[in-house]
Amino acid sequence: MTREYLTLLLLLVFVVANAVVMLGLSQLVSPQRPTAVKQTPYESGMPPLGGTRERFSVKFYLVAMLFIVFDIETVFMVPWAAIFRSLGLFGYVEMAVFVLILAVGLAYVWKRGALEWE
Repeated sequence: MTREYLTLLLLLVFVVANAVVMLGLSQLVSPQRPTAVKQTPYESGMPPLGGTRERFSVKFYLVAMLFIVFDIETVFMVPWAAIFRSLGLFGYVEMAVFVLILAVGLAYVWKRGALEWE
């Protein structure tokens, strides 16, 4: 039994040692030239506008949640499409109801104007 875990233990030791060696080498070999611009929180080359505690518009969060919802829809549809033929009529109806619920939600959000960015 310990022989099966020996391979896993050796792999774990190798991975940790490899990570430590690569981090150490990158600190030793890489050029270190800190400047005031590089030390700013945002390295976009532009000075930060406003404070870090600024409030975001609620529409930003709504769009983010909508993205997550439709991303999850894709995650559910890909495995369903892979086994669609073996599901038969039940699988088709099940996905049609799922898509219909999401379409009603999208129509509601669209009608409320949550997708309009100002």
